[in-house]
Amino acid sequence: MRIIVFGASGGTGREIVAQALERGYQVTAFVRRPEGFAISHERLSVVRGDVLDAASVEAAMPGHDAALCAIGNRQYALPSNILSKGTRHIVDAMETHGVRRFVCETSLGIGDSFGRLGVYYTLFVYPTVMPFYWFDKEGQEKVVKKSHLEWVIVRPGQLTNGRKRGQYKHGPKVGNYLWSVSISRADVADFMLNQLGETPYLRTAVGVCY
Repeated sequence: MRIIVFGASGGTGREIVAQALERGYQVTAFVRRPEGFAISHERLSVVRGDVLDAASVEAAMPGHDAALCAIGNRQYALPSNILSKGTRHIVDAMETHGVRRFVCETSLGIGDSFGRLGVYYTLFVYPTVMPFYWFDKEGQEKVVKKSHLEWVIVRPGQLTNGRKRGQYKHGPKVGNYLWSVSISRADVADFMLNQLGETPYLRTAVGVCY
């Protein structure tokens, strides 16, 4: 299988690339600065591009069997559409070139998982610290859900840099309304890669946490 990873230079993205290579996939890492990408492998291609540049996304897409998206945005304080616009460019390129399977990382607390990341996020972080970021994630999910792709939206809990355990909870009802829940980026990557084969979560948004 040949996959392309958007957001490959981020924490989850690097884990996706590394684990995909361990699984024997041909991998394309789509990054803004290839010279700073630390992973090298005979089955890895590193492509320069920006998800906000539709032309670079479309140029990178042909020949892949699936795409995984772990793009992020650090512009918390101001309105932004980086996530939703970038995802729109990915979806458009996939539909143009017939790439069907799309696995996209968002977050618990989005959409019908509202509240499942705990009181701290629901009552403090979302409304006061990064409301624009979460609005953009809502828009990102809407873009994916309106597509004609074979999509899976993965909603992790609070992300950590812990090791891959290979054991975690997943499903539409995971999370906790009171306490914050977490999961390592390594296990998020593991779960996202698992969605490239047969999955019960096709065209659904699924939470994942410990």
